[in-house]
Amino acid sequence: MIKVSDAEHVLKDYYLAVVNTQLNGEISPFYSAITKTSENVYGKQIKMSVIKNNMASIKACEEDEDLPAPNTNRYLHFELPLKNIYGTIELSDKLIRASSDSSNTLINMLNTEMEGLISDAKANLARMLYGDESGLLTKVVKKISDYTLELEDVKSSYLLRSVDIETSSGTATAIITSVDRAAKTVSFNKSLSGFTFSSGDRVLLTGASGNELKGLSYIFEGYTCYGYNRASEPYFKPKILNIKRSDLCEDNLIEIVDEIEENSGNKVNMILCSFKTRRLLAKLYASTKQIVNTTEIHGGFTDLFVNTVPVYADAFCPDNRIYFLNTNDFVLCQLCDWSWLENESGRVLTQVPGKAAFSATLVKYAELVCKRPSGQGMIRLSD
Repeated sequence: MIKVSDAEHVLKDYYLAVVNTQLNGEISPFYSAITKTSENVYGKQIKMSVIKNNMASIKACEEDEDLPAPNTNRYLHFELPLKNIYGTIELSDKLIRASSDSSNTLINMLNTEMEGLISDAKANLARMLYGDESGLLTKVVKKISDYTLELEDVKSSYLLRSVDIETSSGTATAIITSVDRAAKTVSFNKSLSGFTFSSGDRVLLTGASGNELKGLSYIFEGYTCYGYNRASEPYFKPKILNIKRSDLCEDNLIEIVDEIEENSGNKVNMILCSFKTRRLLAKLYASTKQIVNTTEIHGGFTDLFVNTVPVYADAFCPDNRIYFLNTNDFVLCQLCDWSWLENESGRVLTQVPGKAAFSATLVKYAELVCKRPSGQGMIRLSD
């Protein structure tokens, strides 16, 4: 007879390995290329020191001259808290009892729950890689009706998400019930008539503000990075070019790759952009035959290269950004890999208070860190 304990053993002994395989290697080429490690993790904190100047004090001199003085002030130190990333599945008591005489029914039930959880985790982690830890999804363009807004960017994954829309008249919280990517509009489960919307109002994932990974937007945008002011500490200032989309040319791409290596000594090994922008790059390079046979690198496929650097399209990369990265500088600092949250008795399936159901929660404590922001680059496109 199948019991709750049987479902728990399957979750622990089988699904946890599946989760770690899929979530570590199948999210995106960028995520696959990032080192995942528990080094630099101390309790709940990440403590890291980086060398901002690799040039030691060296000089050629006569043998009786004074030796060179040591180079001081070479290190930068920062400390960051680990972020908490959770994912929960729920099994009703009725379903568990209904499968009591069939292990196949139980497996099918768990498969359905786990497929949904893994799919959601992949989408959210892929999105966080481009975020600024605020849970920002996009921004408002204009109000269409009391139930519908036009947004700057619309993804299919926004469907059924609860969002907070920051307006001058307060924060509107609602669930997205329909998505029209072509029209760039979303509709909500309730009227937003009590709020005044303006172009540029932020649309945030409910409850995510400050709790998500410090992704590429955090590393490239804003006045500070890891507690340092970019203006006074160039080490945290990436190379950024502002170019009109219609003016983008091959020279722009080669220029930023060359400047990053010339100024920081860093070599770009991955270029990230949206599918729309990738089509633009492919068009630019078509005449020079830089498109080659499809090649798999870092768990993804590409057939476009800029000076031998592979270009990858990512569904969550904004259309107006092209990132030039050295993935060796990125680290996902984590306390542990994906694990089930256990109670004091070691159980992972526990009854939901007040409900005839059992839940299990996956957890990962981690933060994305770029060890050398000045060695990265970005082209910001405008219309």
